[in-house]
Amino acid sequence: MVNCVNKRLSTVKKIPDLYPGVFTESSIRYLIFNEKENGFSQCIRRIGKKVLIDLDLFEAWIDAQGQGGTSRV
Repeated sequence: MVNCVNKRLSTVKKIPDLYPGVFTESSIRYLIFNEKENGFSQCIRRIGKKVLIDLDLFEAWIDAQGQGGTSRV
């Protein structure tokens, strides 16, 4: 069994509140829609219809974008 107690997860709607002025809800939805092309799929956790973003992986993905691409973490 995996310990998920320390996971930082967020809904798509809450991302703009966590990163004000940086991401909008629609920009996150665009990243999700194109997840396979931009490497964002590593940040997404789906539970039924609910889409959650792993914030630790999301921040690592952001850092990787500054280093020139969609490198996997």
